[in-house]
Amino acid sequence: MNIPLVLVHGLWDTPHLFHRLIQGLDQPNRPLLAPHLPHGLGWVPLRQLASRLDQHIQQRFGSDTRVDLLGFSMGGVIGRIWLQELGGAQRTRRFFSVGSPQQGTLAAQLIPRPLLAGAADMKVGSRLLRQLNRPTDALDGVECCSFFCRWDLMVCPGWRAVLPVGRHEEIPVWTHQQLISHPAAIQRLSSSLRA
Repeated sequence: MNIPLVLVHGLWDTPHLFHRLIQGLDQPNRPLLAPHLPHGLGWVPLRQLASRLDQHIQQRFGSDTRVDLLGFSMGGVIGRIWLQELGGAQRTRRFFSVGSPQQGTLAAQLIPRPLLAGAADMKVGSRLLRQLNRPTDALDGVECCSFFCRWDLMVCPGWRAVLPVGRHEEIPVWTHQQLISHPAAIQRLSSSLRA
């Protein structure tokens, strides 16, 4: 039986972002869920978006079905909140974080929280990321992998796009968006998702 795959988009994106990845994956019988999580250009707090993600997963797959989870950019942080705070880790086999500011990004440092709470959640040292990065065994049962781009200007510097657990893989592309669109990235991600 194919493990369902949940895909979580990032800021200023929609599920259409994953079109090339789904084609490259070439698993037409694999159950997929790529929910639209409206983020209001960054004003919706990430915990609220994680709660919406949980609702979508529960509606589609119930509460027990094991899943694989891939989050791109901000979607990786949303996915991590779901894993660590909403019980998602108990039903997740693998978590792929792709260009996600798991350690924060300097690009968000000047964003005012009262206006753009979701974007401000991604600041280096934000309260949310400090809480997620506390020593925890929440991800112990999940196989985690972080993919990053050294030259990423959205998650800056690029090495901050890694989880504190699991393996880290640099993808040789030049931009943040190429992590989910460049043929080399699609090949690497598809291969990992099929494994």
